[in-house]
Amino acid sequence: MTITTATSLLPTVDFCGLDVTRLIIGGNPYGGFSHQNPQRDAEMSSYYTPERIMETWDRAAAAGINAMITNNETPHVMQAVRRYLGNGGHGGQLQWIAQLSHRGLGSMEEAIDQAVDTGARAVYFHGGIIDQLFAAEDAGTLRDWVHHARALGIPAGVAAHAPAAHVWVDGLDLVDFHAVCFYNCGSLHDGAGHMFRLADCFDATACIRQLTRPCIGYKIMASGRIQATMAFEYAFESIKAGDVVNVGMHRGDKDGMVEENAAIVRQILGCQTAESQELLAATQWK
Repeated sequence: MTITTATSLLPTVDFCGLDVTRLIIGGNPYGGFSHQNPQRDAEMSSYYTPERIMETWDRAAAAGINAMITNNETPHVMQAVRRYLGNGGHGGQLQWIAQLSHRGLGSMEEAIDQAVDTGARAVYFHGGIIDQLFAAEDAGTLRDWVHHARALGIPAGVAAHAPAAHVWVDGLDLVDFHAVCFYNCGSLHDGAGHMFRLADCFDATACIRQLTRPCIGYKIMASGRIQATMAFEYAFESIKAGDVVNVGMHRGDKDGMVEENAAIVRQILGCQTAESQELLAATQWK
């Protein structure tokens, strides 16, 4: 298919002082985190070389997206981030919101420092790690991490896999934002396999509306199990007006996926362009 590009940004919100489009492009496919099966993981990580990751970010920017999320753990993904954002390098247009883990590093403070030095505009702490702090009721550790990030002048948030963890964090009045998983696939982290229950998304969006801070909704398509238009419609109808969604996009399945997802969001949010109307008319999503 012929790829067309947008002439303007998708609708944006003030997200903790950053001007962020309501659709953010996510990074799970780049590292091979399909949340489906090992074969699918290998397919994604093989497809997404650093060059193809950066090409995908360029295409996201051309489609009207202005922010990206990746983790800080996958070596070839971080290689792409550094090349994309580095001085004298690629000159990338997207703002990087970093999902942080301190696995393999001395501390979370070190992870924050590295992300900020690389060019992160905001950070949030990995959902599995916050799940552990919630289970231990360890507010002190989270407080230290948030204060360290804020001392460097950037917003700090949390991910988690169950609404209860977000409610706990919200009650501490610490963080700037939440990244809320639409599906409580916490069973995955307990060794019980990948579990996506449709009923979970209703609890997740109710939680988002309850939270006092802005939110990033993620896994809105249940890692490829829900059709895109349906997922976007439900997400934007169910989250707050100042919230955004984070969607990973595997171009190995469909090369024009980035542009088509942006066109769907334009249609849902009532800001279609002639190019996006033409693109949607050429797809199965009508």
